[in-house]
Amino acid sequence: MTRMRAASLALALTAALALAACGSDDEPESDGDPTTSATPTSSAPTTSTTTPSAGGKYAAAVSETREDSVYPDIGDPLVDALHYDLGLAWDPAKDRLTAHQTLTFRATGDSPTIPLDFNEQLGISELTVDGEPADHEVDGTHLTIDHPIEADQRYELALTYAGTPEPAPAPSTRQDFTQGVGWSITDEHETWTLQEPYGAFTWYAVNDQPADKAFYDFTLTSPAPMSGVANGQLTKSTEEGGTSTNTWHLAEPASSYLVTVAFGDFQHTDLTSSSGVPIQVWTDADGDPLPGGTDTAPAAVDWLEKILGPYPFDSLGILVVDNDSGMETQTMITLGDSDYSLSPAVVVHEAAHHWYGDTVTPADWSDVWMNEGMAMYLQGMWEAEQEGVTIAQKMDEWAGFEVQLREGAGPPAAFDPKQFGDGNIYYGPALMWQELRERIGDDKFFAMLREWPASQENGNADRQEYWDWIERTTGEELSDFFDDWLLGEETPPR
Repeated sequence: MTRMRAASLALALTAALALAACGSDDEPESDGDPTTSATPTSSAPTTSTTTPSAGGKYAAAVSETREDSVYPDIGDPLVDALHYDLGLAWDPAKDRLTAHQTLTFRATGDSPTIPLDFNEQLGISELTVDGEPADHEVDGTHLTIDHPIEADQRYELALTYAGTPEPAPAPSTRQDFTQGVGWSITDEHETWTLQEPYGAFTWYAVNDQPADKAFYDFTLTSPAPMSGVANGQLTKSTEEGGTSTNTWHLAEPASSYLVTVAFGDFQHTDLTSSSGVPIQVWTDADGDPLPGGTDTAPAAVDWLEKILGPYPFDSLGILVVDNDSGMETQTMITLGDSDYSLSPAVVVHEAAHHWYGDTVTPADWSDVWMNEGMAMYLQGMWEAEQEGVTIAQKMDEWAGFEVQLREGAGPPAAFDPKQFGDGNIYYGPALMWQELRERIGDDKFFAMLREWPASQENGNADRQEYWDWIERTTGEELSDFFDDWLLGEETPPR
């Protein structure tokens, strides 16, 4: 995810932040924000005590679920989603979504009910569990299904629903979050989604917490020439009787915040990286087929592969929508149609997340720094090359305002829950990686960068797992180093 910073900061600060961040001086969200009871945490989050079972059709999606330490009201560790099959039909004349969803999941414990995240804007007309009707209730963002489940057993939940989705309040003061999170509808009745740290529940029934990865299939229907775009690869596209239907398949499991769906009048352009990664750019049918820096996507993949190793998925795409942000949605990056969001630096940043954030994902939102710090550091390396300066000089530039960001939103790994995505989770960890690089040398540092995502393919990790792995890999004792940089109220001396 990328950010921009408010113009109230000094010009130099604004220029630096504009490549990675967005902020505002808005007040915290209203009482409708499900984060109202959340408090910062400085300790590593607690994992589920349930050990995932092995084998089966969706074995790669079996997860160690947990209650989120930052946003505990969203997601439930009782559910381990394995596969979402989403049939979504969009009617732009009525701004109405009609959907049929099938969720295959594993229960991680015994319970008389099934808990999921959903919302009251969408009315459920039919719901079954393993083919049998089940009573259910939607209260706020919680869907409770009256059906018993047993630990380590698998179930199939099917539901049909319809309505006009609405964004949920975002736990952030950033300007690009003012519209909320989840499903958004444009003035032209097109749609897009943005759901970090949550918001998928605004348009489907979901366990909306990052530790729970699942496979996805999408069938997206709309009046032509409008069409639907989602994660993964387009497996079939038809237009019949004035209706467009696109089917998409995501071949590797993803967390719900990394899912994207958009309906609009799109054109697409095919590109390829030097290593053969197929890349598609989806953008407005009436505009530039490769707006801004989207044509640099192959070069971005080439540059990142030299540092991080082979691109970890089968395909990559860029979906350009009517917003002001950028999001590393898995295999189909979602970018707003602004000069900032479409810049080559943002393309590098979001592509970098496919190693740090997508193939290996934090199990808890307190560890979002694991994504953003490394993507920010890699962006800094790329910027330094473009500007003809050293990475040390670039980090000195960023260090000039990192103290202010930490003071305003808290330490990177214990941030204010109502200031999600502020600059503190980007720049402090980026500085930390430069300090570690100087401490252990380039050979160990870049070996570490390549080996971590490769060793955690399609997985999740929390900070303790990551820290322990780095110490084993580098042979360094780094407990105090990480504590100071990620949990300290003050920026460590450099």
